[in-house]
Amino acid sequence: MLNNAGVDRVFHALAEPMRRALVERLSAGPMSVSDLAQPFDVTLAAIVQHLQVLEESGVVQSEKVGRVRTCRLDPDGLRLAERWIAERRSLWERRLDRLGDLLAEAEQPKPSSSGKNKNKKRKKP
Repeated sequence: MLNNAGVDRVFHALAEPMRRALVERLSAGPMSVSDLAQPFDVTLAAIVQHLQVLEESGVVQSEKVGRVRTCRLDPDGLRLAERWIAERRSLWERRLDRLGDLLAEAEQPKPSSSGKNKNKKRKKP
């Protein structure tokens, strides 16, 4: 069973479009905060706040060398979400397979018990 609090933090972090865009940019490789913020029309402080949420969720790691803070994706944070999704997918695939088996059984003709009663008419009471 997965750590639900960790999964909640990852999905909370990824629920915001700006944070998803930051993750998308970081998928190209590590970047400084200022380089990461460049294409967005928001303040550097806003970018830092979004990065803080991503770091707290475990999706992003950062390191400060001198005056430059460099961010990179942390694959373990994303794997947590991936595992959660995979577990749901596996459960639903098994359920759909069982449903398919039941429907296939229902489509097959049932053998008659003996051919004797086919032509007999029932008497009305």
